[in-house]
Amino acid sequence: MSLAVLNEDRDLGEKYNAAMKRAWGPVRVCVAAARRQRAGGDGVDSRSENEVLADLYTALGNLAHPGGKRLEVEVVQQALTDAGLPVSLADAYTSDEFDDEVRASHQDGIERVGTDVGTPIIAVAGTAFFGPVVTPCPKGEDAGRLWDGVLAVATTPGFYELKRTRNERPMFD
Repeated sequence: MSLAVLNEDRDLGEKYNAAMKRAWGPVRVCVAAARRQRAGGDGVDSRSENEVLADLYTALGNLAHPGGKRLEVEVVQQALTDAGLPVSLADAYTSDEFDDEVRASHQDGIERVGTDVGTPIIAVAGTAFFGPVVTPCPKGEDAGRLWDGVLAVATTPGFYELKRTRNERPMFD
């Protein structure tokens, strides 16, 4: 799901609209990395497309959230290096070559989960959800218990929603 795609025709204020415009760069680079992995060839390692995306997304998240960095092209280049990918993939940051794939991926996610959601969305056991949104992020056995709960609700026919208001900002450790 892409908030930039979801909100591209909405006027949500100058600051938010500017943030959504900037959001295209990193996601284009992710699409370029996925496309490169699918194509294979020289220099492509043995990781699956999903593994490459997980590594790149984690590197971007670490730089943006606990690192406090805005995902400008130089920061995305660092994430590519951290994920073991060629820095040249950052060329996609300003290219609209990948926008149709971004829109198609967004549409696929929305078709799975519906329109009355936010981000993140995940698909597990044939069911898609908004969430989970958890702070601080659980570790070890706590993470395993949470995942077991996600699997339980994902496999419960007719289960649709759990939600409560957030009372604290995200915590990154």
